[in-house]
Amino acid sequence: MSTQATSNPDTDAVLQYLHELQDAICTAVETMDGGAAFRRDTWQRPEGGGGDTRVLRDGAVFEQAGVNFSHVMGSHLPLSASAQRPELGGASWVATGVSIVMHPRNPYIPTTHANVRFFSAQPASAAASWWFGGGFDLTPYYPFDEDVLHWHRVASEACAPFGDAVYTKHKEWCDRYFFLKHRNETRGVGGLFFDDLNDWGFERCFAYQRSIGNSFLNAYMPIVARRKDTPYGERERQFQLYRRGRYVEFNLVYDRGTSFGLQSGGRTESILMSLPPLVRWEYDWHPEPQSPEARLYRDFLRPRDWLSELA
Repeated sequence: MSTQATSNPDTDAVLQYLHELQDAICTAVETMDGGAAFRRDTWQRPEGGGGDTRVLRDGAVFEQAGVNFSHVMGSHLPLSASAQRPELGGASWVATGVSIVMHPRNPYIPTTHANVRFFSAQPASAAASWWFGGGFDLTPYYPFDEDVLHWHRVASEACAPFGDAVYTKHKEWCDRYFFLKHRNETRGVGGLFFDDLNDWGFERCFAYQRSIGNSFLNAYMPIVARRKDTPYGERERQFQLYRRGRYVEFNLVYDRGTSFGLQSGGRTESILMSLPPLVRWEYDWHPEPQSPEARLYRDFLRPRDWLSELA
């Protein structure tokens, strides 16, 4: 990231888009679920700013779904946001974004996460900086090749107008970021991840953020529709709860968004809405060889060129 932005940002346009995205995703999720509605909490942050947290619980399709908008600011950029850019240490800052996490009830529907965000920082003795970040990733329990292929095709199509190398770069970044080092496995089958994006100038960077945000429902909802009525039993449910433990491990140990929220004095309930409502751990568990559970570990929890290998 260059510390000097290449064009002036239109923060009002970003805020308007993020509000519209939150509304669109909540409407689509409620329609797909058919059994529950989002509870809405608007909140204010004492240090500056606030947000709109929406959580759906105990639905017919989604055990829990969260769609959180935040627009917060502060006088000193937290360590989690300035570790890669020491020149911004101590800068005043503004951060806004929408974060999405879906924990489905049926183990054959993957969990998913998406985020689009915008930061600006003003050091005391340097020019202001701004940048975009975000992406989406998929965490299946019982994966289907066609679902993974669809997910990555939509991701590739979202990136295509911005350059031939963008999908590959941000797909590989996602594989690196959503990786549990202590388990030596990816959190799922990846997707897209990007940060520090301002080199294209504001309008093109903002257009890319919109492309990613607008593609999320197209990537995820067809998978939900295909799998939501798949029969399952206690074995599949217990495996889903066990694998949700990996999701918790990543979010609490590695996730920069969680660290930023806590370090910046954000609203704890909104920060931790990404965690699943039910989860379990089991000591030294291993799947039975050649089982459906073993296939997840063997074939999916590692970086792969999904578009060429599954097409």
